[in-house]
Amino acid sequence: MTAPTTPDLSTATWRKSSYSDGGDNNCIEVADGYPGLVPVRDSKAAPTGPALLVTAPA
Repeated sequence: MTAPTTPDLSTATWRKSSYSDGGDNNCIEVADGYPGLVPVRDSKAAPTGPALLVTAPA
């Protein structure tokens, strides 16, 4: 079995998640274009910090 590779998110285009209601403490962004994965980040606390990778079905 081959180990999964981490996608390069340095050129990701981030958009506000529909689950982020726009309040001051809700700044969740997602990036499209990664088949099978949904990169998620907290753009308020760590806009250049790490992102979580969630499988698309989850």
